[in-house]
Amino acid sequence: MAAPLAQASAGAPLALLSPGGLWLLALLGPLVLLYILKIKRSRRRVPSTWLWAAAQRDLMARAPFRKLIAQLPLVLQALALALLALALARPASRGRELTGDHVAIVLDTSASMSAAARGPAGEATTRVELAKQLARDLLSGLAPGSDALIVEAGRDARLVAALDRDLVRLKTAIDPLAARDVEGDLEAAVALGIDRLRQLGGARRVVAITDGNLARPASLRGASLPVEVITVGDPVDNAAIVRVDVRSGSAVVGASGASGADGERAEQREEVQAFLVVANFGAQPRDVYVTMRQDNASDVLGSRRVLVKPGERLPVVLTFRPSPGDYRKGLVFELSPRDAMPLDDVAYGRVPAGDKLPVFLASAGKEGPGGDAQGAQPGAPPGGSVWLERALASDPMTSVTSGALADLLGKPGLDPDTFVVIDGACPPDPPGGDLLIVNPPPGRCAGTLVGQTLDRPTLTSWDTADPRLRFLTLDGVNLRAASSLTPEAATQELIRAQEGTIATDISTASRTGTLLGFDVGESDWPLKASFVLFVRNLLEQARAHRAHGITGPARTGEPLRVSVPATARDLQAIGPAGERLEVAQRAGVAVVAETPRAGFYRLAWQGPQAGSVVVPANLTSVAESDLTPRPLLAEGGGEVAVSSAAGQPDAHVEWTWLLALAALAFVVFDVWYFTRAPRSVRGHGSPAA
Repeated sequence: MAAPLAQASAGAPLALLSPGGLWLLALLGPLVLLYILKIKRSRRRVPSTWLWAAAQRDLMARAPFRKLIAQLPLVLQALALALLALALARPASRGRELTGDHVAIVLDTSASMSAAARGPAGEATTRVELAKQLARDLLSGLAPGSDALIVEAGRDARLVAALDRDLVRLKTAIDPLAARDVEGDLEAAVALGIDRLRQLGGARRVVAITDGNLARPASLRGASLPVEVITVGDPVDNAAIVRVDVRSGSAVVGASGASGADGERAEQREEVQAFLVVANFGAQPRDVYVTMRQDNASDVLGSRRVLVKPGERLPVVLTFRPSPGDYRKGLVFELSPRDAMPLDDVAYGRVPAGDKLPVFLASAGKEGPGGDAQGAQPGAPPGGSVWLERALASDPMTSVTSGALADLLGKPGLDPDTFVVIDGACPPDPPGGDLLIVNPPPGRCAGTLVGQTLDRPTLTSWDTADPRLRFLTLDGVNLRAASSLTPEAATQELIRAQEGTIATDISTASRTGTLLGFDVGESDWPLKASFVLFVRNLLEQARAHRAHGITGPARTGEPLRVSVPATARDLQAIGPAGERLEVAQRAGVAVVAETPRAGFYRLAWQGPQAGSVVVPANLTSVAESDLTPRPLLAEGGGEVAVSSAAGQPDAHVEWTWLLALAALAFVVFDVWYFTRAPRSVRGHGSPAA
């Protein structure tokens, strides 16, 4: 690496020159020589030599050189040559030189980098913009012959630009980077940069640009190469919504609308309850308004004014009474006034789909409009359906509908979250949400092989760790008969008898399914409390799945898994900004690989059970919302230096392009001077001969 020719003292502007291009100044000698060498003339016979007297004196002189005369072309060409040499020397001013043959620049793009900041001239900007400008300045100070790569440190490390010496390409790769609504992982990004430089020779180093507010403070553990950490942004106070949960409940109100609990005029009304936690990470108390409104609506559904003390996390509850048209709509929660990080002043939720869980009980012993239901077991007694219906209806938060299996399969407007109970049949891909199949016919049923009939099986064990069987016992339960069940895996066994398995788990990625290999009416189980408790456990699971509508966490940066009907087709996913996202579908689950922004993700599908769903995604990260300084921990054998961007020299400005442009201008002017048309001499007399 070439050292700078001139460098001012610390704190003063720097003047940097690489001697690599100054060799071009040696061409000034041959240029001047061309202007002082005599021209070799050929001899010609002419009538008289008086018109060529000067040329004759030239021929008579013995010296090979003539006197140097200052001519405009000579000056122009010498200036162009000198400027081109200086341009190749890459002169620069007011900046630092980035040393190292191979450099990895890591840019933090986590949520905290979206916080407001002040630029060098006092202009309003963000931390990520300061980091991007600092990265450009570092690239401008890259030593001649060195190369660099760019790594983005979001939730996952991403290589933005591979090793390259073209500063234009590297700076262009930095331009589109922006802060994402995710928790950052600087450790993974630094490790990626080190891995790309590990096999290269020469001087190697990693420069990480971050605000220091990391979700994982010990992010430089085990750095095997020299790492320089440059922090941007000043500490600022911040308040944030760090938790949100929306549930359906009920409130006791009187006829006048006021809360009350006495008299026959009081009644229970459905109520949406939003639970939020507001945290103040600043040094001063914050007086804020917490509001709740529907997505794409300006009317406020609920509001509270709260005073949050420094370091306090204050719970806030907002409620409103929904109408049927509000179900599954998006809810937006906001803090006002906004602060230095507006991202975490907003959170998102969804109105639950009603307080009562829809339940459809389909019995193969009943006949629908089309006759006997398909898949029914011949002679299946309907007694079990009666006990099931009583147990389901005993839950006051359910709405039970019973009918034939054909009614279920042909019902076009069935709620996709309906808890479906099928007695005496096992149809493929039944609609609805969670599923309970009782007393199926012999054959394959949802992956389980229904085999021979077991006469008076003796129950021996059950999976008490499964949520469906928690808090209950099956001691003393007697069965008249049951079918032997063979699941695909032993872990799917739920209830075991001495003669074989009689209950299995038939869950899929999109729904929880339970298979009972016996008719509950042919047992004394409905006469025991454990039967009602078992049904309640199933309903609670279905109610929880209905409230969330997803099988994975809806946090920004993480994959989004949404339950959709198994028959769904033409699936589309739209992000918070209206962008179309890639979505994969398998076994009734739609997966959006990345959720980089907080907001609402909308999925829609076609098919026999066409529909759509709105899923909110939130940051809700204490680590990202806390903008107070935190120490960066470094472990391992590598050398780590931490400094602030405020202590860095001013922007590194290169003058190469300006000097090259000036040299080109001199060359163009020289060409014009030689090729211009001669001026004609006009006077009062005749033109000169």
